[in-house]
Amino acid sequence: MTRLFALVFAGLLAGSAIAQDSPDLSAVELWQAEPATVFAADELDLSEFVWIARPIVIFADSPNDPRLRQQLDLLADRPEVLIERDVVVVVDTDPAAMSPLRERLRPRGFMLVIIGKDGEVELRKPAPWPAREISRSIDKMPLRQQEIDAERGF
Repeated sequence: MTRLFALVFAGLLAGSAIAQDSPDLSAVELWQAEPATVFAADELDLSEFVWIARPIVIFADSPNDPRLRQQLDLLADRPEVLIERDVVVVVDTDPAAMSPLRERLRPRGFMLVIIGKDGEVELRKPAPWPAREISRSIDKMPLRQQEIDAERGF
């Protein structure tokens, strides 16, 4: 699983397609089948993931932005912590397209946004952030605390 996640990110960095075109599967089904899938903002509607996953949306003004590449490298270093926390990664590198995500979140240049399972913005960062810090931030969320308690049998 870790190797595949790194390969998906490596493919993105090389400029290949982000998520595979699969007309038979919804974005959620594709993500559930392969949680390391990286989606382009125009490939999905985040409302499909409410109460299912925690989207991390990465905005950049170009696919060549070094901060985007750095962020993807940071995520690829520790994919297991993201998969364990039901994270779906979404990338938007086309400001001219004005995706619904850009309209809603209004990024300026590079921005990392963590959205909770309830669909609300939990955190915005103007610079790349390590997966370890992202996972710590997620672990502080009330719903994640409930998930941890349920895993422990409380």
